[in-house]
Amino acid sequence: MVVFCLPLLFLLVPSSLASLPDLGYPGWQCDASLYQKSQKVPTSAHSVRFSDIKIIGALGDSLTAANGAGAPKGDPLAVILQYRGLAFQIGGDSSLDEHVTVANVMKKFSPNIMGYSTGIGSANVWEVSKLNQAVPGAQAADIITQARALVQIMHSHKDVHKQDIDIKNDWKLINVFIGANDMCRYCEEKENVSGEEREIIEMIFGLQGVHSKANWKQNVITAIQILKDNLPRTIVSMTGMFDMRMLRQIDHDKYFCDGLHVFECPCEKKTSFTNDDVSQACHLYMDAQQEIQDSGIFDTTDDFTFVLQPFFNGITIPPLKPDGEVNLDWFAPDCFHFSRLGHANVAKHLWNNIVQPVGLKNHKVDLSDPTIPLNCPDTSCPFIRTTKNSVDCSKYLTN
Repeated sequence: MVVFCLPLLFLLVPSSLASLPDLGYPGWQCDASLYQKSQKVPTSAHSVRFSDIKIIGALGDSLTAANGAGAPKGDPLAVILQYRGLAFQIGGDSSLDEHVTVANVMKKFSPNIMGYSTGIGSANVWEVSKLNQAVPGAQAADIITQARALVQIMHSHKDVHKQDIDIKNDWKLINVFIGANDMCRYCEEKENVSGEEREIIEMIFGLQGVHSKANWKQNVITAIQILKDNLPRTIVSMTGMFDMRMLRQIDHDKYFCDGLHVFECPCEKKTSFTNDDVSQACHLYMDAQQEIQDSGIFDTTDDFTFVLQPFFNGITIPPLKPDGEVNLDWFAPDCFHFSRLGHANVAKHLWNNIVQPVGLKNHKVDLSDPTIPLNCPDTSCPFIRTTKNSVDCSKYLTN
């Protein structure tokens, strides 16, 4: 998924965005009790109400940088633009009434939340990116650098930008989404070996390529460990990997997109890398994410946790129109990145995963159905759901 960066780019969101299909939730409300902060700042990551979150950040690639999200139809060159204010995890250009993002939902609970991105620009422009450190073209190894950058920005923020981030006391929600670019290069290593055979060889002989499951997993762990070591009172929410065999349905018979994907995602265009190979590679990364959560390695202290949001895992069909055709309103002009509507729809499903308890989270959603509601947190367990409060919420209930 190769896209170009524009360094030091800072643009205003054009008015033409208003004409693009979008999804908002005007007047969305939950039970009044869910908007209340804890009476005392919680010390446990498993007792954090949505209104307790003061900082939001993100790591990832061009999907989190929102490349092309506001690109007019038929303008593939605009895919190089990073419409960070529309990004499904952390965009904050508008309100929830107009456009769904996790950050826009969080504004309902924590109106003064800091860190969401606005406008169009790259990760090194504070006025745009804020704490969205996603970089187009990034692979799992690159979020290690992003994690260090995020830590550095947070620690220096007060002095450099004259606004206060209380590292020790503020609760933080860091969103992570990575893996598409790794999959796009996966076939280049041991390309004559099927996905299942490849994993067996790696286990027996330790033949771990750059994009192997083992290396991918370790890179993710390393990045999150950097956050754990430097950012107390943090909840890391990782969006699950998706099955990229969908790309082959999206660009089928669309010659411009089909040709562009040769450069954006070489493995997707390699005919010897079958649909099953693509799917198996993606599921190796999904398995790695699940293993990280199940291992409990990020649940060893009370002030930090890691939660996987797996709604993408079981999807093999792209969003469709009622007539069965792929709904390209979901995608930027390159038929790969999400459009404004795509970001809003993904954000809805991600949010719904966040409020679902671990063990009962959706692993498959219907991307074609825009009527699926945006859910509220559970009043009986009004916290960001974690592995521990999902087992027994009563242990973590606070006033």
